[in-house]
Amino acid sequence: MTTQIGTTEIEWDEEADVVVVGFGGAGVATAVTAHDLGAKVVILEKAPEGLHGGNTRVAMQGYLNTSSREEAAAYLRALCGPYPIPEAIVEVWAHEMCLNNAWVAAQGGDPQEHQHPPAGIEFPDLPGAMCSHKFHDGPVLGYGKTWERFESFVARRPIPVHYETPATALVQDGVGGAVIGVRAEKQGRPFAVKARRGVVLTCGGFENNQQMIRDYLPGLPYCYPQGTPFNEGDGIAMALAAGADLWHMNNYAGPTMALKVPEFPATLSMQPLHFAKDIPGGMIVVGPDGRRFGDEKYKNRHGKVSVNGVWRPLQVPCPMYMITDHRLIAAGPLYNKEPNRGWTAMIDRYDWSDDNSAEIERGWIKKADTIAGLAGMLGLDAGVLAATVARWNAQMAGGEDLDHGRKLMLEPVAQPPFYAVELSPAMLNTQGGPRRNERAQVLRPDGTPLPRLYSAGELGSIFSYLYQGTGNIGECLGFGRIAGRNVAAEAPWG
Repeated sequence: MTTQIGTTEIEWDEEADVVVVGFGGAGVATAVTAHDLGAKVVILEKAPEGLHGGNTRVAMQGYLNTSSREEAAAYLRALCGPYPIPEAIVEVWAHEMCLNNAWVAAQGGDPQEHQHPPAGIEFPDLPGAMCSHKFHDGPVLGYGKTWERFESFVARRPIPVHYETPATALVQDGVGGAVIGVRAEKQGRPFAVKARRGVVLTCGGFENNQQMIRDYLPGLPYCYPQGTPFNEGDGIAMALAAGADLWHMNNYAGPTMALKVPEFPATLSMQPLHFAKDIPGGMIVVGPDGRRFGDEKYKNRHGKVSVNGVWRPLQVPCPMYMITDHRLIAAGPLYNKEPNRGWTAMIDRYDWSDDNSAEIERGWIKKADTIAGLAGMLGLDAGVLAATVARWNAQMAGGEDLDHGRKLMLEPVAQPPFYAVELSPAMLNTQGGPRRNERAQVLRPDGTPLPRLYSAGELGSIFSYLYQGTGNIGECLGFGRIAGRNVAAEAPWG
């Protein structure tokens, strides 16, 4: 199979009506919808088999289903706030979000609403918020169970999946720039797939691409994924090269503070930081100047905090250090070992020691007999760090954080030996990517569609400002269906 484009002849290794790039939640909804409308579909997946599924696989909170189209539209407008999106996209999103449960059930799924915290609304003060409902499949929340159900929708259909086959470029014709195929790599060799009707990019964001993070996310010299490490911005690079416009590139679900070590590609979640319950012992986090910079236990909203009435990403200095003492270390593992969400817990399955001794031995946790000794190990000013700890301890004698208003873990850092963990910014996902319209078509800078190119999910998400939990997977399902319907309706070009 060959195609002549100008003076170049393309040799196709495989042919389909629709090529879906990425096998996560959006890829599932797109592939299943297009297949059921009669299209021959093939999926290209960057990750090896067993490591596929994208962020959908390692998320805990399930997917969004709204109870009112009108309220859903009002809520999305409010979430976008000062960064509005076209009304046509608002309306189609609001319509599709009310249909997610029906679609999952029609595929043989078992939608169940979350019945325990955190089952609530992210921004209950915004208009339309109360229409939001979080669902998962079956009786178990988390542990990848909802992903297993989604994956089964593809498995029972004749939809081939090429694993370890990262897409590298879109093939366009020489006339109108229509996307007619995908160049990829498979087993170290070029692999080209012809797309008779079109290509749908569902390959996630750029949360593991440090150059894009520095280019697009303000104030972050580096940041690391909590989810899949395979999201490296491939879809953004391919879409740009094809002539696409970008939007929402500065928006992301983060940052939080987590441990990143060279042994693992994603972060490890620290219990003292990410769980509301009090844990015996004291803890503070300081920046490179040795001083605290905020409420370490503040419950942000997917990385956003309110500053003077405006929601902004949590500001984190780099590097950061969690400083604690013997009591917290002796209370149990610093790491959240529950594998119900997160890449490192669910996929890499690192077994953190119950007494933190293995991590001290590895050097992930620094130990010193004095605060001054700890400061020397971290490269911090010993006098400044000692003063910061002394100020915290003095305030804890009165039971009140006078500097930043923290309400949890109000205990001194006073019992030697002392310990430190270097923390890095972490994120769930990015929201930016190629701009799309209400038909899920990828757009050029002039607003016209790039022919036969579509996108769905996290890659070019509709969330421009604030984010409602479970909204990304809800969007994966909704815009996956939209993309699947419209690409399947394209007339085959050859």
